[in-house]
Amino acid sequence: MYAKKEKAQITPETKISQLLDSYPELEETLIEITPTFKKLKNPVLRKTIAKITTLRQAAKIGEVPLGDVINRLRSAVGIGEYFDSQEASEDVSESKPAWFDESKIVKTVDARPMLDRGEEPVSFVLKELKELREKQILELINSFVPAPLIDRAKKLGFKIWTQQEPGTVKTYFVLLK
Repeated sequence: MYAKKEKAQITPETKISQLLDSYPELEETLIEITPTFKKLKNPVLRKTIAKITTLRQAAKIGEVPLGDVINRLRSAVGIGEYFDSQEASEDVSESKPAWFDESKIVKTVDARPMLDRGEEPVSFVLKELKELREKQILELINSFVPAPLIDRAKKLGFKIWTQQEPGTVKTYFVLLK
């Protein structure tokens, strides 16, 4: 006799891969919420980014209020409302932080071509971050806020500033001691 596989909870910390393993029918709902999630159809990104990205991070990436994402997904599978929050990303700001100095940018990584090829840039960028010296800045160019990467970089001690422009998101990483 087989044990019944328990369905993933739909909370801000649920990983996209857990969600879609439990509720494959929610893939289309995610794409409806924001077209940014169309990247989930790419098998490479599905195997890599979906395993580390939480719904909280996905909401930031898609620029959709977290409560809207959680409640829409829960509603689609017949679970009552759970979450009501209008969270904003503390890393996205119009004003430059005191540590930012454009002359300190030592490396620029444009992740857009990598993603277009179906490659996952997180490992590459983390490797580049490890090569930074104190006060050197890495600039990451993308089409969305790289929330999973930001969370990992913060755990490594990096300060992050994300600046959004029409169609482009620039994220800056610096290590301050």
